[in-house]
Amino acid sequence: MDFSNPLFHIPLGSGSLFIIVGLFQFKFPPKKINNLYGYRTSKAMLNQDRWNFAQKYSSIQLIKIGFLLALSSLFSFLYQPKKEIAVVISIALLLTSIITLVLKVEKAIDSKFKE
Repeated sequence: MDFSNPLFHIPLGSGSLFIIVGLFQFKFPPKKINNLYGYRTSKAMLNQDRWNFAQKYSSIQLIKIGFLLALSSLFSFLYQPKKEIAVVISIALLLTSIITLVLKVEKAIDSKFKE
């Protein structure tokens, strides 16, 4: 077991951070639309109802994606590529997770607020 494998510590660290931020945002969602804290996209910031929905939904999705990302770190025990390749795979996993989060939340906002 190689715990120095980037394929282990990058997804585990990122996933853990996603979970912590998701839990914090779920427990303490921003109450008013702002430019500093919370899930901030043009769709989420159109009105207070969208904002409230986006904060709750994105925090739940962030926790779920964080668990999946952290769980993916176990893959590093089966596959141990060169360090450079492991970093590229890890960054690809992280970017895919972020893109998935945004797409899921934006789709949910569109579904809930059809206008």
